[in-house]
Amino acid sequence: MNIKKIISIVSIVVITGLIIYGFILIRQIFSENTKFTEKEMFVHIPTDSNYEDVKKIIAPFVSNLDRFEMVANKMSYPENVKAGRFLLTKGMNSYELVKAMRSNVPVKLAFNNQERLENFAGRVGSQIEADSLSLLTSFKDSIFMKENGFTEENVLVMFIPNTYEFYWNTSADKFRDKMMKEYRNFWNKERVAKAEQQGLTPVEATILASIVHKESVKKDERPRIAGVYLNRLKVGMPLQADPTVIFALKLKANDFDQVIKRVFYNDLTMASPYNTYMNIGLPPGPIAMPDITALEAVINPEKNDFIYFCASVDRFGYHEFAATLKEHNVNAKKYSDWINAQGVKR
Repeated sequence: MNIKKIISIVSIVVITGLIIYGFILIRQIFSENTKFTEKEMFVHIPTDSNYEDVKKIIAPFVSNLDRFEMVANKMSYPENVKAGRFLLTKGMNSYELVKAMRSNVPVKLAFNNQERLENFAGRVGSQIEADSLSLLTSFKDSIFMKENGFTEENVLVMFIPNTYEFYWNTSADKFRDKMMKEYRNFWNKERVAKAEQQGLTPVEATILASIVHKESVKKDERPRIAGVYLNRLKVGMPLQADPTVIFALKLKANDFDQVIKRVFYNDLTMASPYNTYMNIGLPPGPIAMPDITALEAVINPEKNDFIYFCASVDRFGYHEFAATLKEHNVNAKKYSDWINAQGVKR
């Protein structure tokens, strides 16, 4: 056999080997490599995780981890691990899996109607990496509160209910600072000026809005209720808002899961800075997280002469308004008789 034939045979063998290796490589890279039944799912990689941590996290969802590792190494993933929230879809191959682990998918974080900072921290902590304790610590940081004019009682006003985008691995401080930016964006010059026209700062307007929010779920009625409370403030009359008494009762019992549908006379005399029957002016902080319609109602109130209102028995969810105590007593008796007939004890 001459040298040319030997070279030809060797070349054929090498080329054949390369083709077979290439086929195997392509198969390893581009064949399906997932083993979950859901159409899609998210995996969460904590901050400061390394490649070994990632393998442990994704192992339950990958059919062949060796195949994934081979591709990951070729794509330099072990040296470039990212923390965050990553979307995997059923049927992904190893190349697609590694590519997906490089694309941090934001969380659509939503919150509203939280009654306390603790509840709010728990709500947020269930949606991002930062836990409720670290969030609370960040919110209550004394330097942060002092620089921004907040106290522990009123710092909840900073959080404007809405839906926001955050990366899952957002830290507590970064979340807080982003919310502070959103607060400043909401309280622009126009809104601040409108609050000042009502004799309120943004913090005070939010505290009042929390009461308006709790008084009525009917958004079209909130400007009228806001007008009533502003009328009371202007004449130096106590706000006499039942929702503040309910908040005080829950705070005293340290139980915000209880449902209180009725306020009794004895409740109105309890000693609490949140009892607006015993104290003139606004409570020291919000009694809930008011939504934007309640905030807008306070800075754009209905101009009216009403001083009193109580729940309506003819239009459920709405209220009956009165300019005089005599008119109000008629409305109040009608409601009292109705609620007694329903057997509502608390």
